[in-house]
Amino acid sequence: MLLTIDSGNTNVVFAVYDGEDQRAVWRASSDPRRTADEYAVWLSQLMALKDLTLKDVTGVIIANVVPAARFSLRKLCTLYFDYEPLFIGAPEVDLGIQNLIDRPESAGADRLVNAVAAHHLYGGPAIVIDFGTATNFDIVDGDGNYIGGVLAPAAQHSVEALYRVAAQLPRVSIERPEKVIGKDTVPAMQSGVFWGYVGLIEGLTSRIKKEFGQDMRVIGTGGLAPIYAAATDAIDDVDQDLTLRGLVLVYGHNTAEKA
Repeated sequence: MLLTIDSGNTNVVFAVYDGEDQRAVWRASSDPRRTADEYAVWLSQLMALKDLTLKDVTGVIIANVVPAARFSLRKLCTLYFDYEPLFIGAPEVDLGIQNLIDRPESAGADRLVNAVAAHHLYGGPAIVIDFGTATNFDIVDGDGNYIGGVLAPAAQHSVEALYRVAAQLPRVSIERPEKVIGKDTVPAMQSGVFWGYVGLIEGLTSRIKKEFGQDMRVIGTGGLAPIYAAATDAIDDVDQDLTLRGLVLVYGHNTAEKA
């Protein structure tokens, strides 16, 4: 079975796949200080709950955007799974697409994997909106190549910024308010962050399509994708496992080449 690891700035996600079928998925908060031994203890206990063991893993692929976490994740794989993991972005790992931005080495591993998955699963051209630590708009051309994108602050960070800089504003949750015009502070803040980001989504996708010159399929992923997709027609599909599915595709592409 394949272990996929999506190591982001906020969370690290582990998922076990049997072919294209997801057997289990677990999330932990990202902490580059966490050791390989800590990962192994935590992961082995969770795997046992799904009738899986560390020995069931026969390959590992990792998308990591936290450089300080790389050492522990690699040691986890070599020490406890006895496998050298494939790292997205490593020279020997072929994505099966071209990275056409000005500085290819600057593209986040998760953004590249999302491009692979979007093209393979939904066709192209496409826009992937990833509601993660940042709100990423990633552009995939009709051939599946990654050609650039837009980075915006995450909605939850905007809420936190308001709370920190304004003494009289509370910390609020991100929810869809019934009305745009808030009659009190909390609903007014919720409206700003919710409907404001709907406006961001609609405005940017429209401008991207106009600049690109073609209609494009828009795929949302990440924790907040479902609630925003329900409020706008700008998002065509929601795929919470897009990054993980992309990792499965890249692993299959690379191992098939060696077979």
